[in-house]
Amino acid sequence: MKRIVLLRHGESLWNQENRFTGWTDVDLSEKGVVEACKAGDTLREAGFSFEIACTSYLKRAIKTLDYVLDRLNESWIPVEKTWRLNEKHYGILQGLNKSETAAQYGEEQVHTWRRSYDIAPAALGEDDSRNPSKDIRYADVPDMELPRTESLKDAIERVMPYWKCIIFPTLTCKDNLLVVAHGNSLRGIIKHLKEISDTDISNLNLPTAVPYVFEFDNRLALVKDYFLGDPEEIRKRTEAVAKQGMTKQ
Repeated sequence: MKRIVLLRHGESLWNQENRFTGWTDVDLSEKGVVEACKAGDTLREAGFSFEIACTSYLKRAIKTLDYVLDRLNESWIPVEKTWRLNEKHYGILQGLNKSETAAQYGEEQVHTWRRSYDIAPAALGEDDSRNPSKDIRYADVPDMELPRTESLKDAIERVMPYWKCIIFPTLTCKDNLLVVAHGNSLRGIIKHLKEISDTDISNLNLPTAVPYVFEFDNRLALVKDYFLGDPEEIRKRTEAVAKQGMTKQ
């Protein structure tokens, strides 16, 4: 049996403030640190051990991975970081409060920006200081590949080459991989693995720092998938994610 565990980062400071974050490099909140440590404990208690891990270029994912590996006593394993696992880019929405934006534009519009498959928010301008072309960490990425905004479809097209060429083939020589990333980059991977339709993917919400396990047979066919943790707690946390775009929560 071979396993890949997908883990959304712990709560960030902007998750706490209910803001669109995207590629903005926001740190974990105190609650997010606790969540990350708990995820590591949950994995350890379930007997998980990893041979390699992947994460994004954003500190909320990197630090979550660090806390998880520390709780597993596996900080020594190889870790690969890539911009391709970054969160969906939210364009000019980045930094705005989701509830306030819903009050201004309507909950349906915010839901479309957050969860639709192929509709992206308005893009950042070329002179905007938040434009990733101005960030040194992306200096080696061709400018034409750096987003100024993204739909989920765009984000998936960014993530999939890395999944297909790096992450998934690693299962041929490794048995247990950990991927710590973001709600939308992980939703793209899950959409691919579970063959979720473009329409139904809007209903998938991922809670922060809850391990999602995918098991494969030796031919790399998916056998089963499941969350680790208390089902009722996971349900409540998933519902909370879905409500983030409402005017009142």
